[in-house]
Amino acid sequence: MQTENDTLSLTFAALADPTRRAMLVRLAEGPATVKELAEPFTISMPAISNHLKVLERAGLIERGREAQWRPAQLQAAPLKDASQWLEQYRQNWEEGLDRLDDYLRKLQEKQKG
Repeated sequence: MQTENDTLSLTFAALADPTRRAMLVRLAEGPATVKELAEPFTISMPAISNHLKVLERAGLIERGREAQWRPAQLQAAPLKDASQWLEQYRQNWEEGLDRLDDYLRKLQEKQKG
């Protein structure tokens, strides 16, 4: 059984590669065949297949079966989970930036005074 952290690890590992991120951008427009997904890249079909397997293992895509075609489509739930996980840290980042802003404002006031 996978824990939430395992799922997040798979998601972030899949998103770590720019080719896979580009494939997800394409799939956000709608389902696509392997050939359609491979079109913009200058890598081999086995490499494309490996990228798709990583995305599928992470639950980011689902591959259908239509005759000989296996169109892929985006599954956004893991992206939502990753976004929610990152959101916890946004408040920390914003608080840090607010403190920096306050500090800089005080420095400017000292320089003027």
